[in-house]
Amino acid sequence: MDHAFDDLLEHNRRYAETFDLQGFDGVARAGVAVVTCMDSRLDPLGMLGLVPGEAKILRNPGGRATERTLVALVLGVHLLNVDRVLLVEHTRCAMASKSERELLGEISASQGADASWLDLGAIDDQRTAIAEDVHRVLSHPLIGERARVGGFLYDVDTGLMEQVA
Repeated sequence: MDHAFDDLLEHNRRYAETFDLQGFDGVARAGVAVVTCMDSRLDPLGMLGLVPGEAKILRNPGGRATERTLVALVLGVHLLNVDRVLLVEHTRCAMASKSERELLGEISASQGADASWLDLGAIDDQRTAIAEDVHRVLSHPLIGERARVGGFLYDVDTGLMEQVA
């Protein structure tokens, strides 16, 4: 058996000793869904004063409203009590710091193989991307007016969020 995960499993055992979400139905108690980046500097619940059980958290590179993210939001607004959606990108994001070509070049060099076929979704202008994603969610025929949608930029150096759309 691979022991690469032993430390994490030990932490999980300690976590389970005080686990208190048994029987929880999985709805977003605060009616919130957060779409944000996979960056480990972001604590989606903590930065909004929420706790487990209050929000649906969707993460991907750049925090974009991708096709799969839209599917999750449709489920959220129809089945899981979501009525507010926050689209949160952040400062100093790798997806916004380099061009698609530069990122693909770094991956190709790291792997020693061509990665140019991959669509990473690099972000040229974060504020524009956030506004476009807000529009994308609001104009979705199965989300539309079922939820309030806001676009935000989170500053990883201050912890503050600014609403930009």
